[in-house]
Amino acid sequence: MKNNGYFGEFGGSYVSSILKEELNRVYEAYLKLIKDKNFIEELSLLRKTYQGRPTPLYFCKKLTNQIGGANIFLKREDLNHTGAHKINHCIGEVLLAKYMGKKVVIGETGAGQHGLALATACALVGLECKIFMGEIDVNKQYINVQKMKLLGADVFCVKTGGRTLKDAVDEAFIFYEKNYKTALYCIGSVVGPHPFPTIVKEFQSVVGKEAKKQFEKLNNTLPNAIVACVGGGSNAMGIFNAFLNNDEVELYGVEPLGKGNKLGENAASITFGKKDILHGFKSLVLEDENGKLVDAYSIASGLDYPSVGPEHAYLNEIKRVKYVTISDCEALDAFFALSKIEGIIPALESAHAVSYGMKLASILGKGKNIIINLSGRGDKDVDYVLNLKNN
Repeated sequence: MKNNGYFGEFGGSYVSSILKEELNRVYEAYLKLIKDKNFIEELSLLRKTYQGRPTPLYFCKKLTNQIGGANIFLKREDLNHTGAHKINHCIGEVLLAKYMGKKVVIGETGAGQHGLALATACALVGLECKIFMGEIDVNKQYINVQKMKLLGADVFCVKTGGRTLKDAVDEAFIFYEKNYKTALYCIGSVVGPHPFPTIVKEFQSVVGKEAKKQFEKLNNTLPNAIVACVGGGSNAMGIFNAFLNNDEVELYGVEPLGKGNKLGENAASITFGKKDILHGFKSLVLEDENGKLVDAYSIASGLDYPSVGPEHAYLNEIKRVKYVTISDCEALDAFFALSKIEGIIPALESAHAVSYGMKLASILGKGKNIIINLSGRGDKDVDYVLNLKNN
């Protein structure tokens, strides 16, 4: 599927020659590290005793009964330490930085979950952490910003451009290119130039491996469908990867439709994007008829990125994954529904997957089984959502 960082025609490394040389060193170090017995044992121990893995696979009995369709299961990534799937790759990336002798770790964040997980991993390992975050997201995700600072991270508020995730990535790459000798950019999704999409996916693949094993143990079969939200696409690739070769399992990636179908109203890069290069990789990008980048929008800060991981673009092209959309309003309805019916408050990002999973349960009907990847919990979103509801 991939060749030198490509997934079909998507991916690659469109960066300066100096940075490409550094990224080649990063990949070489990664390939050595994942074969190192001590690293494998350390990562396994941290996942078990620090992260809280394996995360449970939970059957939503009440939600299933209310819908009256397929059985709905949640892969509870919200129960990870720091409250989301992001810790899966952050611990691996920070250990890689330490292995390479780096002193500083750089990251970008939208919803704050990647920044929080990265700051946590840096505190654990003992490295300096610098997080770039758009001003709009800093205001929306105040609690996560304070947590990052409490953990010792420097949080840089990005006030340029649209002041969201794309602009945070811009600033992080600028900083990285100036400081690559002492720093490692630990990117927050399956995006960016090679080898980032591969490294993040491999560290996230623990989600799918666990879910597959757990479901087979419970049901002695495979699920009929897997559903996950897609912004950059890390949680989705993490759970999809274990099922890609099982053609009988349908895979659904849920993009944010935001306020509507017009450019600037959503962040559905696969649905509305065009082939182009952004942030050092080729994928599908939201842009106008003149090829100008359009600001992405979603109620969920972790999804408002104007492109998508190159492997997602490839999986869409070969039709292995079906990419669908959910609006802000639909995500909010699912946010409240899961909270009230199952006592689980989902992240707004995850609520997109929950919303589509509920629709799909009605379509598939009784006797079928769906796993929804609940990528994060909604503590960070409660104040924002309640303010929306009351205004």
